[in-house]
Amino acid sequence: MHNRATIGELLARGGLSPRRDLGQNFVADANTVRRIARLADVGPGDRVVEVGAGLGSLTLALAETGATVLAVEVDRGVVPLLREIAEPYPNITVVEADAMAADWSALLGHEPGWVLVANLPYNVATPLICDLLDGVPQIDRMLVMVQREAAERFCAAPRTSQYGAVTVKISYWATARIAGFVPASVFVPRPNVESALADIRRLPQPAVDVPAADLFHLVRTGFGQRRKMLRRSLADVVSPEVFEAAGIDSQRRPEELDVHEWGRLALAWRAAQ
Repeated sequence: MHNRATIGELLARGGLSPRRDLGQNFVADANTVRRIARLADVGPGDRVVEVGAGLGSLTLALAETGATVLAVEVDRGVVPLLREIAEPYPNITVVEADAMAADWSALLGHEPGWVLVANLPYNVATPLICDLLDGVPQIDRMLVMVQREAAERFCAAPRTSQYGAVTVKISYWATARIAGFVPASVFVPRPNVESALADIRRLPQPAVDVPAADLFHLVRTGFGQRRKMLRRSLADVVSPEVFEAAGIDSQRRPEELDVHEWGRLALAWRAAQ
C-alpha cells in the first residue's frame, strides 16, 4: 500500500504527474484501500477486475485477500510502474487497456462470477458502469468508488432530484446501494468533491420482462425533457392509447415512474407497433 511519500517517489521515478485528462486521483491511505477490499468481500477463489489500477494501492489490498486480480490501466506511462509493483504477487495480472473500448470477452472469458472493484475516474464512471451492465454479463457485482453525486444518482428513489435515466438503467439490471463514503483528503491530488462507494449487484434476470432497447429508448426520450409531463416529453413516441393500455397517467413526470412502470409503458408501446 502507498502513502503520499511513496506515491510522490513513484511518480518522480517515472517522470510522471497525475493526468487530469484521465481523472487520476491516487489513493494514499492504506486503511482506505483495505476497507474497500473488505467491503468487496472477496478472497481466495474470487476473480476481481480493477479498472484504473494506477499505481496499485487498491490492487495490492485486493491481492492481500487472496483473490485473483486483473488490473486494467490505460496510462502507458504508469503501466511499467504498476507491473513492477505487482511483480511479487502471482495473483495479479496487469493489462494495458482502455476500459471504454476493451474487448471484455478477451479479458474476462465467457464465464460469469467476476467482481469489479475500482476507484473509477469521475469522467468515465457513469458511462463505464452502464456499458458493463449492458454488455458484460461476466461481471456479477461491482464495488466502485465514484463521485458522491454519481453514487446518489445510481441509488436514487423516484420523485427525487437525483433520480434519472441512469437510475432506471441500473435498476433494470441490478440493485444498488451506497456502501460508504471516502473523504477527499485520502487522494493525491486532492479532488474538489467527496467520493462514495457504490455497491451494485446484477439481478439474475432484468427487473422487468421487456427488451432493454425498447425500455431505454422511452427512458432516454422521456428524461430528455424531465420537467415536462410524459404526454409532452413522449408526445412524438407514445400515444394516449398506449398510456391508457399501460395504466400510466400521462400527466406524471418522468422522474415519478419506477423501473416497473417504465417497463409497463414499454410493453404497451411495443404491443402497439
